[in-house]
Amino acid sequence: MKKISLVYLALGLFPFFLSCKTGTTVEFIQHEDRIDVMAGDKLITSYIIRDDLPKPCLYPVHSPSGEVVTRWSPFKEVEGESSDHPHHTGLYFTYGSKNEVNGNDYWANRHRTRTPLPEGQIIPFIKHDRVVSMSGGKDKGSLTSVNLWIDRFSKPLMEEHRVMDFIVRENEYVIDFTINLTPVDTVVSFEDTKEGMFAIRVADWLAENANGTLFKSTGEYLNAEGNRTEKNIWGRRSSWVRLEGNKDGKNIGIVLFHHPQSVNYPTYWHARSYGCFAANPLGQFDFQKGTGIENPQYSSLSLQPGESALFKFRMIVYEGTRNKEQLDREFELFSAK
Repeated sequence: MKKISLVYLALGLFPFFLSCKTGTTVEFIQHEDRIDVMAGDKLITSYIIRDDLPKPCLYPVHSPSGEVVTRWSPFKEVEGESSDHPHHTGLYFTYGSKNEVNGNDYWANRHRTRTPLPEGQIIPFIKHDRVVSMSGGKDKGSLTSVNLWIDRFSKPLMEEHRVMDFIVRENEYVIDFTINLTPVDTVVSFEDTKEGMFAIRVADWLAENANGTLFKSTGEYLNAEGNRTEKNIWGRRSSWVRLEGNKDGKNIGIVLFHHPQSVNYPTYWHARSYGCFAANPLGQFDFQKGTGIENPQYSSLSLQPGESALFKFRMIVYEGTRNKEQLDREFELFSAK
């Protein structure tokens, strides 16, 4: 890791993480259809790996005080909560809604109304294949898994190797994601779409303008350039975006960081006011068109067998408030990893 900036030390702006170890034990409890991630006796989240789901996900995601920052739907019906976009399942990683991955779509897939499928075809999905390792410890635990992207002909198209590091700090949970996608035996092409990729569907109270009636939306987006709200953040590139709101008098927020080693850094942001909060490094045309760029250009990513694409993100769920200067320092530390 790079040395901490002397400017920060001279100004007394010590990185937040230096003084926030808690001594809390992080451990994993494995069930048939999920793996619970615990910080002491508190649930951080569960890694849901049910066979009937179109993709693995983390759900629900809690703040350190126990507030749930993900929407309950579609797993749990809560009267008055928004129920749009049932494919938004907690925190997830996927791509493509119109056959953009070798003719397969993994974003909305099983939740979209369809005409009957051609004979011999299925709806593509991402299948949890196996846990490689789980290790807990003081203030940190790590879970490594392998998922298979199954195509419309029931064959594995890609292998997804995923490492999730869970870190407990004072008043915040950190989850680092290191994801490598590797074709199984054929060239894999990712075509351009806004529908992806590293995404969380937030609780209605945390959104800027959710569709539900149960909670008042209190959230506001902020990016690394200092821009605020969906209007000024959606479809634009940035190294990080924060979404912060208020629940029962407590300020609580989520920030997503995109690592410079990742594909197509800095990512575009598919950050919607109704609660879809997504970093999409592979989309371009929709974003350029939507933000008024003249002559928007399509992009694509092609992987040969044996090649891998790296997608690396950090998510922090925190209590209180975090300003731009604090998050810039956090990004500097994360990007040095």
